[in-house]
Amino acid sequence: MLLSGADILVNTLIEQGCDTVFGYPGGQILNVYDSLYTHQDQITHVLTAHEQGAAHAADGYARTTGKVGVVISTSGPGATNLVTGIATAYLDSIPLVAICGNVPTTQIGSDSFQEIDITGVTLPITKHNYFVGSVEQLADTVREAFALAKSGRPGPVLIDVPKDVQVAMCAYEPKPPAQADAPCAAKQLRIEQAAAHINAAKRPYVYFGGGLITAGAQEEMLALAEKIDAPIGCSLMGLSGIPTDHPRFLGMQGMHGHYASSMAMHHADLIVSLGVRFNDRVTGNRAKFATNAKIIHIDVDGSELSKTVNAVCGLRGDVKQTLEKLLPFIEENKKAEWNQTVQKFVEEEREVLDNRPGLTPRRAILTLNQHLGENTAVATDVGQHQMWAAQSLNFKKPRRFVSSGGLGTMGFGLGAAIGAAFGTKERSVLITGDGSFGMCLNELATAVSYRVPVVILIMNNGVLGMVRQWQTLFYNQHYSNTVLNRKTDFVALARAFGADGESVSTVEALDTALAHAFASDMPYIIDCAIDKDEFVLPMLPPGGSMDDIIVKVGD
Repeated sequence: MLLSGADILVNTLIEQGCDTVFGYPGGQILNVYDSLYTHQDQITHVLTAHEQGAAHAADGYARTTGKVGVVISTSGPGATNLVTGIATAYLDSIPLVAICGNVPTTQIGSDSFQEIDITGVTLPITKHNYFVGSVEQLADTVREAFALAKSGRPGPVLIDVPKDVQVAMCAYEPKPPAQADAPCAAKQLRIEQAAAHINAAKRPYVYFGGGLITAGAQEEMLALAEKIDAPIGCSLMGLSGIPTDHPRFLGMQGMHGHYASSMAMHHADLIVSLGVRFNDRVTGNRAKFATNAKIIHIDVDGSELSKTVNAVCGLRGDVKQTLEKLLPFIEENKKAEWNQTVQKFVEEEREVLDNRPGLTPRRAILTLNQHLGENTAVATDVGQHQMWAAQSLNFKKPRRFVSSGGLGTMGFGLGAAIGAAFGTKERSVLITGDGSFGMCLNELATAVSYRVPVVILIMNNGVLGMVRQWQTLFYNQHYSNTVLNRKTDFVALARAFGADGESVSTVEALDTALAHAFASDMPYIIDCAIDKDEFVLPMLPPGGSMDDIIVKVGD
């Protein structure tokens, strides 16, 4: 059938199984929006308040569903407003397709109104990007972009579609949804080498990240941990990968990770690493990181193997398929002495847990846990509240923790929580700080307009808490531009947007407010008062090692 480029684009999105897109219209993408109007019974468009919010919403949708998220913008400032969202997805390996309009091909390079070289701008933060020079290329470009976004290590792909390509007519032939490249296991020789190291280990530790969730390899990892009688820890991106209450799970490891998890990794003689990268927040001083441990590293992206820490055995391949082939070579072996040591770390962690009465950050998160459903997705912004959430949230299902790990994007949370709600078709929760929320509160308009029942818990301490914590510990208490002193009434703000909310300063009031919020069918803000001098602990000082870990104020 003969269709315009805009209709070909929208039909190809539908063909690829896309049922929801997020975006904001403008002059150079109007033809696509006209086509979205005529196809609104087949594909839902969510109009956000800002293109960055749209990108984060598409990201949150992708994280919770495992599908490719799609965001659409016009040219120029619309396209550049996507950049932070694309970079966030890139550093966390989230499958995203960003579609931008552009000026007609005859005007490219002439500094036309709202012209920008968005493919050049986004080249370092995409798996690939496309400039569609003719309508004949369009459908196959979209198909290729979807396949690429979800193949191997997932990530964002950008498609730049000039105005005249959207208008031009071309024959369109529907095709089946594009498939990701078939996953494959690591080489057999590497698998056998890894098995030999694992079988020889006395103090093994299993460490996983977001790549394990992407591969769906939870059962295989748990089978491995059972066979070798090993504790399990994860990175920030690995949270929700297995149930929080699993008896082998010690929690998140790293700069602000659980004490027991970090100590177990530090004292292990072998670390089995699954779909995770060893960034600076995990290792601290790399020269002193897990000095007695051999590292087995399984990852679909070969560039991660021995990139920052040396692996005695690096296995490039799909985590699930590689573990399936590895397991028959693993000997069952109980490690009573090692587990006694790990249990000692757990008991030491209990001794330093913050069990103070009153509305402390930990008690706020524990109170929230009592209201969460098994399928509730929890998004965060970035800062102290993100780490308090990572330390204390309980999860039963994978893909229910939505947080910016690699880029650390303040302002990510509300857009992501909206996208998560569309993805799960259920209520979502946003845990944010007053600083982060100030960067994304415009998306309250989106949440209200679409009646998204998102519960927004603002940990309000009146400061940029994480930066202030560093200033306290490492900058002689020079609080340069971290005291906000803002007069914003978040409850009044919520009502101005058409939502509702309440302020709380006690645990009892928080519990009641959460009950009100979870009973509401609209966005609901809870302004939760937190002391400005609260710390996120434990803390590994920047550039420090486990010998320098801070577990309580005054260390």
